[in-house]
Amino acid sequence: MDQRTRNWYSAGSLALLAILFMALVILTESLFSGWRVDLTANKQYTLSEGTRNILKNLEEPVNLYLFFSEETSRDLPQIRRYAQWVGELLEEMEVLGGTKLTLHRVNPEPFSTDEDRAGQFGLQAVPVGATGDSLYFGLAATNSLDDVQAMPFLQPSKEQFLEYDVAKMVSSLSHPKRSKVGLLAGLDMKPGYDPARQAMRPAWTIYEQLQQAFEVVEILPESGELPEDLDLLFLVHPKNLDDQMTYAIDQFVLNGGRLVAFMDPFAEADQGGAPGDPMAPLNAGSSSSLGALLEAWGVNFDATKMIGDALYALQVGMGGGSQPVRHLAILSVPRDGLNQEDIVSADLEAVNFSSSGFLEAVEGASTTLTPLARTSQNAAPIDAQRMRFLTDPRDLMNGFQSTGDLYTLAARVSGPASSAFDSAPGASDNEHMAQSSEQGIQVLLFADTDILTDRLWVQKQNFLGQTIASSFADNGNLVINAVDHLLGSPDLISVRTRATTSRPFDRVERLRLAAETRFRATEERLQQELEDTEQKLAELQSSRDDGNLDVFSDEQREAVDRFMQQRLQIRSDLRAVRHDLERDIDALGTRLKLANIALMPLLVAVAALVYVRSRRKRREEAA
Repeated sequence: MDQRTRNWYSAGSLALLAILFMALVILTESLFSGWRVDLTANKQYTLSEGTRNILKNLEEPVNLYLFFSEETSRDLPQIRRYAQWVGELLEEMEVLGGTKLTLHRVNPEPFSTDEDRAGQFGLQAVPVGATGDSLYFGLAATNSLDDVQAMPFLQPSKEQFLEYDVAKMVSSLSHPKRSKVGLLAGLDMKPGYDPARQAMRPAWTIYEQLQQAFEVVEILPESGELPEDLDLLFLVHPKNLDDQMTYAIDQFVLNGGRLVAFMDPFAEADQGGAPGDPMAPLNAGSSSSLGALLEAWGVNFDATKMIGDALYALQVGMGGGSQPVRHLAILSVPRDGLNQEDIVSADLEAVNFSSSGFLEAVEGASTTLTPLARTSQNAAPIDAQRMRFLTDPRDLMNGFQSTGDLYTLAARVSGPASSAFDSAPGASDNEHMAQSSEQGIQVLLFADTDILTDRLWVQKQNFLGQTIASSFADNGNLVINAVDHLLGSPDLISVRTRATTSRPFDRVERLRLAAETRFRATEERLQQELEDTEQKLAELQSSRDDGNLDVFSDEQREAVDRFMQQRLQIRSDLRAVRHDLERDIDALGTRLKLANIALMPLLVAVAALVYVRSRRKRREEAA
């Protein structure tokens, strides 16, 4: 066989290998399209067990429509990567949903019917670039009853909650019956006549939102029982509940019923009686608690103490042209104080509380208390009765000293629990339930009722004869999230918040934290030495007999000089700490760069040398 023939054979072999490779890829795609192996560290592409159960038990068929502008997003790699992940997640859901869940991918090109349909679904068009082209990246879903739900724009910052949001959307469309919420309130949240203003009083905004989203059934405290077909109990300011109603709540929760409860050491919305009643101010601002029920659920709540927080305190106007002052009992809890790992409180910006109490877990309790909202470390308990005749918020600062602890204002309580009663009170023939069901209790507790009032989170205005409500805080979102979340199926409640795909530099953060700790220690030493020196200077000044404070004595000059030297030395120490911080991080970055850039080529070179040497050795042995 000549050289030319061998070349043809080699070329033909390569072409045949290429054809076989392409055929193998196509065959693999068709035969193993449903096979997936999630090798990511945080299991980013693995659906939770709750989502799997929801998708396997769909009743109504659901159609998902993923709108994504392919052409407009060409220069947005971050959005495109996230859109790819969203599509793959929805495809995984479609596989598990079988014939009851269908995914449609839609590319809404400009001036197309698809773009019109995106607008009909309520999806948001985001202008992109100098030309202002519209980018659509939203999700809509429909069922056989023509119900529609939509996510106007899928923001990458909310990716960790996407699985829950989609599972909730699919579950609600597949089970379109409205949930029944029982409202047991010790405060008047409904519309009515206000004798003080001699005008109609509007309903609380949160009450209106509950009416719109759910079937609300009002329950009288003296009724002593709860409706049998209740899906969730919304309990507000449970003051003076009798044993019959308390027992009904106890059994409802133990039997798997969902509860959202709002207690308060000083409910400012409770006016204490009719307008003009001279005893009304004395009865206003009553307290409420669930007493024995809280003990059975492993929760402590002191109805005589409210929380003050110097950091989260809001400024309030004093009137008369005076400067606003901080009110220790009116708090605006920012993102740092809200649990970003819990679906109820995550992604909220600020929640306002007023004269709120605090919740604590009982040591050794069988339940788990998970904080949803907490104070800063600049907080401390205050006697709630100081709010009764408070005229100047600055008076709350008298004797206030923060403890350095974090106090829980709202919490989730879950897990196994026992009844607060040994038996049914009275002559009840109901079967007594001593322990919770297998799933445990699901309760959300709030140590404040004023969180529900309009004054803390919403402003209403009249616009062309219509009342427009605009929120300035996330109180309503937090409450509706709580109700909406608990009303989901047990599988929906168990859906975890997905881990984000971003991987933080943990080693860098540890280095930074250690350096900042050293920095704070040095700063505290500077402050302490400054205070000691100033105290010594004050003592020297007070010991002078001539009263002339403009002339320093030799001893004072020495003290001042010593202080100046100490301050210079400490500033040098601070600069050294900062330098060490940057030096450690820079050194780590240099090592990572070397590993990423040089390590792989070095390994390839070593492997090539080993291969050449072993091949040469085999040739020598063959010769």
